[in-house]
Amino acid sequence: MDTKNYTPGDGANGGLTHFDTAGQAHMVDVGAKDETHRVAVAAGRIGMKPETLAIVLSGSAKKGDVLGIARIAAIMGAKKTSDLIPLCHPLALTRVKVEFQADETSSSILCTAQVETRGKTGVEMEALTAVQVGLLTIYDMCKAVDRGMVMTDVRVLEKRGGKSGDWNADVEPAR
Repeated sequence: MDTKNYTPGDGANGGLTHFDTAGQAHMVDVGAKDETHRVAVAAGRIGMKPETLAIVLSGSAKKGDVLGIARIAAIMGAKKTSDLIPLCHPLALTRVKVEFQADETSSSILCTAQVETRGKTGVEMEALTAVQVGLLTIYDMCKAVDRGMVMTDVRVLEKRGGKSGDWNADVEPAR
């Protein structure tokens, strides 16, 4: 490794970035950061035909329990985030909670993921990945009856812990 242009934890513009002083991509050095309890909550929505939502809620999908399988997939996605997102740190997650809430008025399902760790970097990416994988799994399990499903409003709602402190979204995702 060429270390002459590398400053641990410092990017080319003086902050934590994924670029070294030579402008090359690298994984940010978080070695000097304190381990703290870190939490992130993310959410997203998948819209579908009312008849598709009825199939999901009745448990009569040909592929099985859509929401149960999507929950497991979301948890697995959170655990594999560093394998999917370049330069993302592998983290030992201490908790992943995934919930689905059906909204018959908008014919959609809201997926919310809460991810926690005791570590040196946050878990926002893990929460976002969990939501995306959960929604993609719903799509996969229902695409035979509804290829027009739309995933929207994926975003971080809350972040707690770490040097930058706590953060909450100003508004809830559109419904």
